[in-house]
Amino acid sequence: MTKALIALEDGFNLEGESFGATGEKPGEVVFNTSMAGYQEILTDPSYCRQIVTMTYPLIGNYGANEEDVESARPQLEGFIVKEASRVASNWRSQFDLSAYLRDHNIVGVQGVDTRALVKHIRTEGAMKGIVSTEDLDPDRLVRKAKDWPGLVGSDTVQYVTCDAEYPWEKDAGAAKKHKVIVYDFGVKYNILRMLEAAGCAVTVVPASTPADDVLARDPDGILLSNGPGDPAGVPYAVEEIRKLLGKKPIFGICLGHQLLGLALGGKTYKLKFGHRGGNQPVKDLAGGRVDITAQNHGFSVDMDSLAGEDVELTHVNLNDNTLEGMRHKTLPIFSVQYHPEASPGPHDSEYLFREFTRAMASATEGSN
Repeated sequence: MTKALIALEDGFNLEGESFGATGEKPGEVVFNTSMAGYQEILTDPSYCRQIVTMTYPLIGNYGANEEDVESARPQLEGFIVKEASRVASNWRSQFDLSAYLRDHNIVGVQGVDTRALVKHIRTEGAMKGIVSTEDLDPDRLVRKAKDWPGLVGSDTVQYVTCDAEYPWEKDAGAAKKHKVIVYDFGVKYNILRMLEAAGCAVTVVPASTPADDVLARDPDGILLSNGPGDPAGVPYAVEEIRKLLGKKPIFGICLGHQLLGLALGGKTYKLKFGHRGGNQPVKDLAGGRVDITAQNHGFSVDMDSLAGEDVELTHVNLNDNTLEGMRHKTLPIFSVQYHPEASPGPHDSEYLFREFTRAMASATEGSN
């Protein structure tokens, strides 16, 4: 097999073997603790400009297919595993993982000590890195990693948002009671599926869509989607969200939650190594219930920065006590940091979509 090298900006490097495409890609090196769902991870737009390391040692054993995707194509820069399965055994499999990565020009690296890499990131924090099958000089790759601009302060949303608006119409039999506009900051398909299943007629619009254009459509509600990178790098979105406050019910997810926090007057900060996996415990403070959640984010809203803004904390991460959910005290606005559409519980977080439809129904009745 072709040799491959992984190098981080602090000089840490590991040699492995290439699978998937060959080439060289920089990105922020992070890790995900999920045992399954690698195709959903590969196609999640929130991983744009990142190199993902899987902590589970064997990846690819059930292959890949055209259905289990969260966007039109894989979105990450590189994929690192301990061992890529050479055998894809599943009745739904259409191609093996290596072929899937190769077809989409994603550099994969296997045969590396992923535990050592993850422990290093956990200790030192997520950092800039590079994977390469072309340049195997560690010092040179480290310099390239240092020279890469990184995610902090950059607009990564521009690479994943849609070019033009489009309707989401996949379930012809679903009753459509509510009209919802979804701001696409890198939306996952399952958010759109869940909205449709909850009785919503969904229209997806680009991240830069003016608030006036959205309000002119008179939707029943607005959803702010997930997406990649630093929320502070998308000031144009924050400005338009601020114009929507108090006009319509708003539901924010992941990056949408962070952008909402900024629009409400708060601040965000970068986590040391982020939350990425399908087993994050989150406590709902209203009833004391603990949900098992799927997460993928490297930034967080600073709840203290929202003091005096009529915003209350609703959910907290039990691993590190970071903010996982908030709600406006007087307006129909709420958000969560985790991904309720992923449902690893498997149904722990579905109630949030019902809350959104109830908020829209209540707002509609109040306006009549």
